[in-house]
Amino acid sequence: MSCNDVNRRVPLEQVMNVGLKSVTQSTMLALLGNPRGSYSRACQPITNARLKNLVVTKSVGPFRVTGLSPAVSSLADVMLDIKNEQPEVYEQLGSAGMLCARNIRGSNVSISNHSWGTAIDLKINDVLDIVNNDKAQCGLLEISPIFNRHGWYWGAAFSREDSMHFEASDQLIRKWHRGGLFDQGLEESYSTLTLGDRGLEVKKLQALLARWGADLEIDGIFGHSTLAYVMAFQGEKQLKVDGVVGKYTWRALREV
Repeated sequence: MSCNDVNRRVPLEQVMNVGLKSVTQSTMLALLGNPRGSYSRACQPITNARLKNLVVTKSVGPFRVTGLSPAVSSLADVMLDIKNEQPEVYEQLGSAGMLCARNIRGSNVSISNHSWGTAIDLKINDVLDIVNNDKAQCGLLEISPIFNRHGWYWGAAFSREDSMHFEASDQLIRKWHRGGLFDQGLEESYSTLTLGDRGLEVKKLQALLARWGADLEIDGIFGHSTLAYVMAFQGEKQLKVDGVVGKYTWRALREV
């Protein structure tokens, strides 16, 4: 659709985030670790040293952000496409915050994805969208397909509609994880794997587990059976028992 006034709020369309899903807190904790030991509803700094090393502050076009390095790089690509395809919206875009270690609004237990610096809230012409009214600023609606195309999930689809919010999807987080972007010391020959991954690397993992003694179908799907054997193997080898197959777990498997 075309908007004469990008600040105008319009009813949400039904088709959004096609092929994408919101990443869960458990996945973020497994793949990236806990940003800090305790949270409130106020923004607090990251205390996890590993994560702090992955945080950058850069311009992404219309504004500067502080966030996780791969998320900031991807956001810059999103903004470039918005500039080319939706220049009127681009000129009015502003940031309402990216990195912010806190709980989700209204919760004392659920950690916001802002805590990892993989989500951003946007405003148009310095106006914030109203949360949970099942409407969105027209400009946000127009740029949402561009975010989706780059693997970002739009918060308009949350049960508590939050149209100002865009976050790296489950698929995008896993892609960055498989590429070793969350582990600066990851050796190139190792692909980090965890629950939900699929493909040839998972088949290699399953074959090595079978050589160790796992009674496992080698189907290339990192399901709960594969997870259980990975954790059992990690326990036997006195590795961190987290179900994440990183450099040290690969090394131990290849020594079997």
